[in-house]
Amino acid sequence: MTLHLLNCFTCNARIPSSWQTGTLCLLVETQEGLVLIDTGPGLEDYIHHPGILNTFKILTKVPLDSEETAIRQVSRLGYHPQDVRNIVLTHLHFDHCGGVNDFPWAKVHVHQAEHEAFMGKRRQFTDLAYVRRHLSKPVEVIDYHDRGKNWFGLPAIRLPFHPEMWFVPLFGHTRGHCGVAISLGDRWLFHVADAGPVGLEDYAPRWLVHFVLGPHFDRLRSFASTHPQVTITTGHMWLDFFEANKSITN
Repeated sequence: MTLHLLNCFTCNARIPSSWQTGTLCLLVETQEGLVLIDTGPGLEDYIHHPGILNTFKILTKVPLDSEETAIRQVSRLGYHPQDVRNIVLTHLHFDHCGGVNDFPWAKVHVHQAEHEAFMGKRRQFTDLAYVRRHLSKPVEVIDYHDRGKNWFGLPAIRLPFHPEMWFVPLFGHTRGHCGVAISLGDRWLFHVADAGPVGLEDYAPRWLVHFVLGPHFDRLRSFASTHPQVTITTGHMWLDFFEANKSITN
């Protein structure tokens, strides 16, 4: 099994200029075909910029290179786009789900609370990053809800893939935000997406982290220190991470 780590949206801070990041999406070989975990923006977003992307252009430096789209990267890796049969979404912000429409044949897996938040009224400021057109085309959406199970003591929902995968609810950044845990044999990769700052590093005021990303930062850092067999990644990683970590083979 090979897991590819893709930068699907470069987004660099203006101040400080050293904060250079990319949106981490995961492409996983499974017995059920390729599973894409988050998509980054889609091809249409590079032609018709959603309003939230225009805001990002003002606040940050974004090269807007369509070669970073998941569908282009899947092809460059030697796969056919149709090999992506399932898409697992940590949440439905534009920079994590915009590419869904590039894979209209794929099933989309998302937490029910997140799907409802996306389709419902805007109730918190992070809802502004939802773009309705990203789920406007006919696509099979599979909703998940809590079933009383756990993964390493964290409430979790088993996903129907091999190797073993779990949704881990980490609500806060959005109302249905989830991490995704992936078995790597005797190790695990736990992608906590936007439940923690880049790389879980302590570089921003705690009140700001809590306000924007939710209440999980300290708990996730504690979890990482007590579970050495688990590697944690976040939804946005420093650019040098992508250079050093292109794939994991089990």
